[in-house]
Amino acid sequence: MRRTRASGRTVGNMRIVIAGGHGQIALRLERLLAARGDEVAGIIRRAEQGDDLRAAGAEPVLCDLESASVEEVAAHLRGADAAVFAAGAGPGSGTARKDTVDRGAAVLFADAAEQAGVRRYVVVSAMRADPSHQGDDVFDVYLRAKGAADEYVRGRTALDWTILRPGGLINDAGTGLVRLEASTGRGTVTRDDVAAVIAELVDTSATAGLTLELISGSTPVSVAVKSVAGN
Repeated sequence: MRRTRASGRTVGNMRIVIAGGHGQIALRLERLLAARGDEVAGIIRRAEQGDDLRAAGAEPVLCDLESASVEEVAAHLRGADAAVFAAGAGPGSGTARKDTVDRGAAVLFADAAEQAGVRRYVVVSAMRADPSHQGDDVFDVYLRAKGAADEYVRGRTALDWTILRPGGLINDAGTGLVRLEASTGRGTVTRDDVAAVIAELVDTSATAGLTLELISGSTPVSVAVKSVAGN
């Protein structure tokens, strides 16, 4: 039986599946979700990453989103209450993997969530993501790939999606204080605080249909999420 917060949101004992389960934000998120009583699974490409997920309280699920079918991924998502796309090709990857991971895997995961009947869907995107972004550098290709994936989720799925676009990511300790709005302007944000915001968004379905930017700020995470949910 699921617990209910005073706000009326259902939390605890949810099953949440995270794509990119070994990423820096994902590992932080897994620890937060497991600590509050959720059942967490993280999709990983390499078996040796499994111990890190187990240490975070998550179940490792071995699946390569660059080669798996929609049906294979949907099988891992079936029975989940929410899905989080936090995968990325990573800073050392070339332009080809920006397309196969940051766009292709994101589209695949969204299609699989729909097929599995998972409605709540949170995307970790990037500030300035835009399918029409100009430029030929690897980062420009990345922003186009993320923008194309976001556009697909918004326009081609029936998911209860929320797209989160953090600013520049830093590894400082989280403050729990953020600025979360449709448009924040540029800034940085800790990975700790990004994970904390995602944990709130997962069980705040009133944020469905919103694309939100996130930087460090002065508003407590839970208050910031409630504020955008009420708009």
